[in-house]
Amino acid sequence: SSTAASSTAASSAFGSALFGGEFEFEVLTAKASRESVYQEAAFLHKPSRTLLLCDAVISTSAEPPPILLSEPEYRRALLYHARDDPLEKVEESPAVLRKGWERIALFANFFMPGSLVTLETGAWLSAAPRTPMPELGWGGVLPFSWKASTSKAFDAFSAGGRPAVAPIIQIILSRAPEQASAWVQRVASWDFVSVVPAHFDAPLAVGPKEFASTFDFLAKGTNEVRFCDEDVLFLREALEGLPPNLALFDTPLGSLRGQRCDL
Repeated sequence: SSTAASSTAASSAFGSALFGGEFEFEVLTAKASRESVYQEAAFLHKPSRTLLLCDAVISTSAEPPPILLSEPEYRRALLYHARDDPLEKVEESPAVLRKGWERIALFANFFMPGSLVTLETGAWLSAAPRTPMPELGWGGVLPFSWKASTSKAFDAFSAGGRPAVAPIIQIILSRAPEQASAWVQRVASWDFVSVVPAHFDAPLAVGPKEFASTFDFLAKGTNEVRFCDEDVLFLREALEGLPPNLALFDTPLGSLRGQRCDL
């Protein structure tokens, strides 16, 4: 892009001596709206054949990441989200921790997932002082519950840990498909055998071909995703309701659409 060509820090093609020559790097700049610019940086560590990424690719498996099991505070967060009712008491177990992890992962990626149920204010407010698990914090407040179909939504999102583009990132990249495609092509030309994203699972046993296929939506020219459409609905409607000064540019790929899961 013109932005990359104007900066020696945008690509190792303009500065191969940086980092002692051990890294190739490529910066993607995507302008999704009048007031915002998104950038993603990819670094190839040549000695280990490892690709380092920020937000572009994620992989989420069924088991909570070890870091979330390593501290009591993190495990409390998993227990908090594993409850189906403000007055439910749950005991820590692998199954309960996985349940909490599924819900946290859906929350983090969809903000208002399709299987989330918002409780009436009177219900959660009156239950808060009677919580059987005050150690979970928030003054006993749990203002939501989840449908029984939540695991179905998580399975569609996770796909057994298959790499994906996070929905909010795909929304942004679809506003700059030419720049995004050029970046993907450049990164996929590197020689790597593993990928380390900044979020969720890592490292991933992913090479250039699988990395490029994660961005197939750019080649297909459509904003379809494997996730449940009920999960991406909130993001889609939120974008359509933005005021003019925050509205994203139009995209030739259309609105984000998932698979109907009947959540």
